[in-house]
Amino acid sequence: MGFFSEFKEFAMKGNVMDMAVGVIIGGAFGKIVSSLVDDVLMPIIGVITGGVDFTGLIAKVGDAEVKYGVFCQNVIDFLIVAFCIFLMIKAMNKLNRKKEEPEAPAAPAGPTQEELLAEIRDLLKNK
Repeated sequence: MGFFSEFKEFAMKGNVMDMAVGVIIGGAFGKIVSSLVDDVLMPIIGVITGGVDFTGLIAKVGDAEVKYGVFCQNVIDFLIVAFCIFLMIKAMNKLNRKKEEPEAPAAPAGPTQEELLAEIRDLLKNK
């Protein structure tokens, strides 16, 4: 089997295609979440906190500048994004639970044919 035919077989497997679709959808979903955070939530948080911007916090160590404020801002952004994703998934799970109707409890199963025959056999032995 040639190199290209092996690659074609690998690339056309279902798992690889599912993963590719997941990556593409994930990228688009990431843009939605980033827009939600940057354009909706951060302005509200900016109003609540009085417009505090952590990105300007810098510590000088010798000639180097340690921009720990940017790190703090990225941690806060991550927490907000993670919380938004949590809320979205929680809402989707709640919608999916409503769609699924609870199944009626199964009727109690009676004895199997083998169990009935064994019982008849035992009764005949006892007579």
